[in-house]
Amino acid sequence: MADPIITVKNLQVVYNKGTSGETVSLKNINVKFWSGEYIIILGPSGCGKSTLLYSIAGLQKPTYGDVVVAGLNLSQANKKQMLNLHQHSIGMIFQAFYLIESLTIIDNVCLPQTFIGQDRSIRREEGMKLLRRFGISEHANKFPSQLSGGQKQRVAIARALINKAEIILADEPVGNLDSESSKNVLRILKELNEIDRKTIVLVTHNAEHIYFGDRIIYMRDGAVVTEEINKEKRPPEAQKELEITVEPMTPELRLLMRTFKNFSPQQVGGLIVPYKAKQLIAHVLSELTEEKMRIAENFIKDLLYRNISENTFIKSLDTDLEEGGAGWNKRRAEAFANRIHDIIYQSENLSKKRPDAIEQFGQYIIEQFSLKIDQQLLKRFYGFLELRLGSKIDGFGLRRRLDTPVKFGGMGLYRNTADKIVSEVEIIALMKYSGKEFERRL
Repeated sequence: MADPIITVKNLQVVYNKGTSGETVSLKNINVKFWSGEYIIILGPSGCGKSTLLYSIAGLQKPTYGDVVVAGLNLSQANKKQMLNLHQHSIGMIFQAFYLIESLTIIDNVCLPQTFIGQDRSIRREEGMKLLRRFGISEHANKFPSQLSGGQKQRVAIARALINKAEIILADEPVGNLDSESSKNVLRILKELNEIDRKTIVLVTHNAEHIYFGDRIIYMRDGAVVTEEINKEKRPPEAQKELEITVEPMTPELRLLMRTFKNFSPQQVGGLIVPYKAKQLIAHVLSELTEEKMRIAENFIKDLLYRNISENTFIKSLDTDLEEGGAGWNKRRAEAFANRIHDIIYQSENLSKKRPDAIEQFGQYIIEQFSLKIDQQLLKRFYGFLELRLGSKIDGFGLRRRLDTPVKFGGMGLYRNTADKIVSEVEIIALMKYSGKEFERRL
């Protein structure tokens, strides 16, 4: 069996050990990554995911345990071995780019080859190849301050690749980018994995990124809590190893996680109702003050827990803040309550699994967004909704089918309309999800 390219065994990282400020950042981490895998390490801020990445990079020294990268045990390596690892085996990409402002773009890209003594003409030729590949060769003689955030990150990726590193470690690489630039960077990393066979380890807090990875490692409070496998690339023998205790995850939950930011298996069960309340209010409202939103969210929880009736819910929203209400006006409260009622009703109706539930839901969507769908396409539309609500596709798959031209098998809707429909479908899918499988374990 081929050995893993990265092995982390019993890794612990403790800051200020033995002092009153002692902090445990990583707790007994055990993971293995194989060559050619695309690994995503996902978790909230402060969970230790970046510390794990820096430990793999050799930038963070373990307090206990071992990290072996490309056959080198980092705890036992000398300075020369570490230098060789960084110059030839590992390329790093950071959220902040870390380009040198006084150097041109081509000189930034070629910097790693400068340190290994590569001939200037050869390194510039290699650098230009990478800039051309990433569509920024025309900026070669500019300075970083003249580029956009997305362009800077492409420069940083080119720099990480110039020495032909086998492993690319990326720490929140799209954290400072707009949505379009983020997509471009994530596509580049996916291409490097699938075409160039690079091993990618990506740290992120954004659950929207998980479908790019082969395996997703979930972290919380300094520990690895579970993993999800999208595409198995490990050798058959390695697949039998129980490195991580994995709680079974329903297809419904897996697809919901692809839509809602920061949604993880640990948020189901006892946390599912508060999460539903937060997503409902974010879905329906956006212009209220934070305080009014927070108070309304608590009333939604009571409604979802069935602690209050719909009439009491409306009255609570309409009551002044000083009297313990949310401080809305009656008209807004009634309109909001009606939207919440419609969403909950649709989710409950779908949960009953009646034969005509999908058609009823489809008619609700058509009326909600004033869609004009002829009879020939109506069956196709129902079919797409059934695929999503049956967890056969995720929200992204539904969006593709809705905005794909009719002649290519889609619905031919405008992208903006498709986005609104998907948002409605996803919030109802979330409301429909009970999390009972996890509730039994909590």
